[in-house]
Amino acid sequence: MRYLVTGGAGFLGSHLIDRLLIDGHSVICFDNFYTGSRDNLSKFSEFDKLEIIRGDVTIPFSFEVDAIMNLACPASPVHYQRYPVETTRTSVLGALNSLDLARKLEIPVFQASTSEVYGDPSISPQVESYWGNVNPIGIRSCYDEGKRAAETLFVDYNRQYGTKIRIARIFNTYGPNMSINDGRVVSNFIVQALLNNPITIYGDGSQTRSFCFVSDLVEGFVRIMEQNESMVGPINLGNPNEFSMLELAELILRLTKSNSKIIFEKLPEDDPKQRKPDIKLARNLLGWEPSIQIETGIEKTINYFRSKI
Repeated sequence: MRYLVTGGAGFLGSHLIDRLLIDGHSVICFDNFYTGSRDNLSKFSEFDKLEIIRGDVTIPFSFEVDAIMNLACPASPVHYQRYPVETTRTSVLGALNSLDLARKLEIPVFQASTSEVYGDPSISPQVESYWGNVNPIGIRSCYDEGKRAAETLFVDYNRQYGTKIRIARIFNTYGPNMSINDGRVVSNFIVQALLNNPITIYGDGSQTRSFCFVSDLVEGFVRIMEQNESMVGPINLGNPNEFSMLELAELILRLTKSNSKIIFEKLPEDDPKQRKPDIKLARNLLGWEPSIQIETGIEKTINYFRSKI
């Protein structure tokens, strides 16, 4: 097949392209390189089945492809809070333009949504039927509400036009190709530890996240795309094993053998206190669940950042 991957130069996009090329597909990577990096694509120079095109998903685009995977959007608070209007535009118009092309070509289109659609959840674990607890005007809203609006567009295109859609709600993912300065907790802690700088925990460290290694997540993407046309989603993809921020910091300190000290600062506005996916739907429909244990994944990620610093 010939895939279009929007946001293909980013952390998740580059791993997805790697998998698609290994599986024998050809790929168009479409990215404006705001948060993506050409370095993430440098290993693919020997592949003649990859075409890299610089472009903006907020402007209508057209390619001859067999499937679209829409991953274009800043995903870390540092990036999306710097340009909130552009973030919402990317989520909404990127979804709309991806859907229009999929409808025209009568091909399946995948939306990389997020656990952020659940906001600061009042239930745990979070199931796909939960509507969420989201502040529509907070500092994270450009991302949260942008992704929620994108899901609405996807489902309505399916209802109104019969467009073949797939939606994955991604929980915290980590691994090589993360940006050193992207502000996400795993990369923050690892970089701080490797530099022997203080490890900064926001709040008291009791808030939790569930961390999924990137190769496990990409396997979930592939299985979603390989399912029959009746599967719409959304489907949670993430690791249900829950860790507090303090536990994560202590694990990274141990694995890096760092001399860093842990310091505590004020919790940012609207920062969720808990993230834990219910993945029964992914298990039942896709036969999918994570296989990489947190210690193994963190060691791989530490080795990646060590090579970059």
